[in-house]
Amino acid sequence: MDAELAQRLHKVLDRVEAWLPPEPAAVDWSRDVAAIWQRNALGGQLIPVAARDDVGMDDLVGVERQKTALLNNTRAFLHGRPANHALLWGARGSGKSSMVRALLNTLAPEGLRLIQVDRHDLVGLPGLVQRLRGSTHRFIVYCDDLSFEGHDDAYKALKSVLDGTLTGPPENVLLYATSNRRHLLPESLADNQDTRLVDGELHHGDAVEERISLSDRFGLWLAFHPFNQDAYLTACRHWVHYLGGDAAWSDAAREDAVRFATLRGVRSGRAAWQFACQWVGATHETQES
Repeated sequence: MDAELAQRLHKVLDRVEAWLPPEPAAVDWSRDVAAIWQRNALGGQLIPVAARDDVGMDDLVGVERQKTALLNNTRAFLHGRPANHALLWGARGSGKSSMVRALLNTLAPEGLRLIQVDRHDLVGLPGLVQRLRGSTHRFIVYCDDLSFEGHDDAYKALKSVLDGTLTGPPENVLLYATSNRRHLLPESLADNQDTRLVDGELHHGDAVEERISLSDRFGLWLAFHPFNQDAYLTACRHWVHYLGGDAAWSDAAREDAVRFATLRGVRSGRAAWQFACQWVGATHETQES
């Protein structure tokens, strides 16, 4: 009876296995420069990914101060010197995520490795960090578009890993995050009603202190603001050259770029890239027809 049951179970497993997705390839950090961390019932797994594009730090315009600060911090980390966790915050489309991708493309030859973690998988962040401890490689663990709503286990896991445990993150791991929110948590007028003066000193309420305590764990804050028109047009010209060559930029392109931003109601690095894609694509189609 036991043999018959075992045989039947083997048949069931063979049928189920055919429906399972193929097991992802193991990460080889001597070859792979980036991976995605996915949490599962067994803890989690690293899935290697190819670079999205070849955009480097020199391709980002209008954010010179932020580029310099992030490059200096990351190079210090790669060389084993003290460095800070970084929070890139500010206006949408202003180049925060692009800067992290460009940072990897620029510094991967110098030894940088990047692991992206989705906000919903941050609960498994302590396990990931522990797995990286002792590795000969140096890692940026990166969370894009990070924000939390109210009480969130992922928020507590991130706060603990940043600066809340006895050991802290290993010396070969830094955490970088991008967010539209400076303090990562929602802010409401009611939070400030508990703020009070005590002997002439301003004391925030518990809600404000809790919110600030998370962003304070990032030692490097980089603010990204909406572009003015000159910065926007400089970015448009750069991306038009990048996609279509020097001859693609013209007075007509400049006028269309201004119109594009006006209709969208925003001037940003993202809008500049979108305009360049539209302009170069339409220009090439006209030339071919």
